[in-house]
Amino acid sequence: MKIREGLIPTVLGTAVTATGLGLKRTAPYLSWGIAGFGLAHIVLGSIDLIGHRR
Repeated sequence: MKIREGLIPTVLGTAVTATGLGLKRTAPYLSWGIAGFGLAHIVLGSIDLIGHRR
């Protein structure tokens, strides 16, 4: 099974973003930092997915 380049960072970013948003009540400032880190992974992974199409 071949995994497309950029798929792993996109999926990882989705999980990290969900975790960050889930921590909003516990640690609001930290949660937004974690969510931003996850969103950056989603954007960069999506760029790879689009850029390496065949």
